[in-house]
Amino acid sequence: MDRPFKLDPMEYPFTDHWFPYRDGYIHYLDEGQGPTVLLLHGNPTWSYLYRNVIKDLREEFRLIAPDYPGFGMSKAPSGYRFTPQEQSVAVQHLIRHLDLKNFIVVVQDWGGPIGLSYAVGHRNNLRGIVVMNTWAWPAEILPMKLFSLAMGGWPIGRWLQTRRNFFAKVIVPHGIYQADKVTDSLRKAYTDPFPTPKSRIPTWVFPRQIRKARTWLADIESKLPSLYDLPAQILWGTKDSAGFPLEQMTKWQKYLPLNETEVLEDASHYVQEDRPDRVAASIRRIMNRTQGGVLR
Repeated sequence: MDRPFKLDPMEYPFTDHWFPYRDGYIHYLDEGQGPTVLLLHGNPTWSYLYRNVIKDLREEFRLIAPDYPGFGMSKAPSGYRFTPQEQSVAVQHLIRHLDLKNFIVVVQDWGGPIGLSYAVGHRNNLRGIVVMNTWAWPAEILPMKLFSLAMGGWPIGRWLQTRRNFFAKVIVPHGIYQADKVTDSLRKAYTDPFPTPKSRIPTWVFPRQIRKARTWLADIESKLPSLYDLPAQILWGTKDSAGFPLEQMTKWQKYLPLNETEVLEDASHYVQEDRPDRVAASIRRIMNRTQGGVLR
């Protein structure tokens, strides 16, 4: 299949893979060989978010990075509503299709609830987890609630996303702390997947679902204690103003007691853009901690 938009081949030098999903398809990367790592993105990002992590690690690991239906180069099937529940089901179909076993899962933003929805039901299939600026419980803090109302509300939030492509054009650049990394090429890579008002609906649904998916999020949280023995690396960008203060990081530390935590003073919400080197180091660290079947 042809890519729906052009990319700088130096930035994204990867082979495309396409998984038929109902009457749509999921685009994903499958790079390298070795222990498997599943890389899950949030809003309004896609596998491009992990490009530098993949380039760093593909000589050591097999790296799987999907685009959720409606994001990146994936095409949503008919009747798709772009809810996190549906995105989680899509990811689980891909996991089964690729027969992924004993893998490390890496999550950030909506990748947290989507990935943890799988993790709490398949603990024995996970080697470890890397967590960055995310959550997996009902939003209780005011910044997250206000963000949801503003970005996922009606009619202003919907207008901002569908008519102005606000999330991709404005939120993403402001969610990267190191301004020199916000290039024209990067801006284009995050706005090109959403060329029309209809194509931008997923970027409105996700912030809306911070409030609307409370029951689903509460169910995930109720099962997080099952991950008490899961090796974890926590990376936290402190310059994130989108509802992810250090208190959220502390909550992860309680649910994932076998954690090693690194606080990043030079990173914001999109840690993969600010510090891809530390994301790669965290994945290597999980591997080193779990080699030989003895947790280190």
